[in-house]
Formats: sequence, structure tokens, C-alpha cells
Amino acid sequence: MKAIKKTNAARILDDLKIAYKLMEYPVDEEHLDAVHVAQEVGMPPEQVFKTLCVRGDKTGVIFAVIPGNGELDLKALARVSKNKSCEMVHLKEVLPLTGYIRGGCSPLGAKKDYPVFMDETMILWDEIAISAGQRGMQIVANPDDLARATHAVVAQLTF
Repeated sequence: MKAIKKTNAARILDDLKIAYKLMEYPVDEEHLDAVHVAQEVGMPPEQVFKTLCVRGDKTGVIFAVIPGNGELDLKALARVSKNKSCEMVHLKEVLPLTGYIRGGCSPLGAKKDYPVFMDETMILWDEIAISAGQRGMQIVANPDDLARATHAVVAQLTF
């Protein structure tokens, strides 16, 4: 069995002494969405969380971490993040802002330490999956530990 190369996100959890598992899966360029990733790693889509890069009118860039099958409520995110409005960051801006590409964006280890907001449904699970910071790899860990590692604000973020 080949060793899995650790990502920056995994090294951050190591430094914080947070337990996690790395799960690799085959990357399908046509299907980078979290629902497909959930199928690949054998978890329900509501347990595999996607990281969305959003811009608030007051705060600038923030991350919203929501269930893979969820839809982000931008008004709810604006309220909890102390913005008047929020909008999705254009895909071409994600890499320069975060260092991550679509399908591999993690709330851990981005170029800057952006504020993180996690959907409250994470508490329904003993463990959730988030991107490890590259396509084809997920981190599975306790949601409270992930919230602590990212300094996340936990709130209702989905419809």
C-alpha cells in the first residue's frame, strides 16, 4: 500500500494534535462536485462538506463550509459574518486568492487565514469529510475539532 502524501491541511491538523483520516478517491474532471465525491468515498452527501469561497461587502473573502448536497443561503451567511451582502467569488479568482483549485478547496491551509463559517448540520455527525486541499483527497475528522482548527463560526448557512 502506497503512503498518502500529506497536504498542508493535514499538517495543520497534525500540529494541532487533531485526529483525522485521509481518504483518497479517483478524480473525475467532469464531476468535481461534493455529491460525486461523497459517492466515491462511500459517505452520504450531507456528511461530506464542501468549502465555498465567498466575498462579503465588509469582510472581504470568507469560507462557507456546507453539506455537499446543501445550497448556501447568502443572506444567512451575510448576517452571521456581519456583512450587508455576500456573493460567490468568481471561479477564476479562487486559485489566486486561496491557492486552491475547484474541487480541492479546503478551509485549512489557504494562502491567507480567511474567516470560516460552518453549517450547523455538522453537529449531526461524529465525523465529517472536508477537502484535504487537493482533488482526490478528503480529510475525515470530528466536526468540533475541525471547527476549532479553522476558528469557525457555526451557524445555519443553508436553505
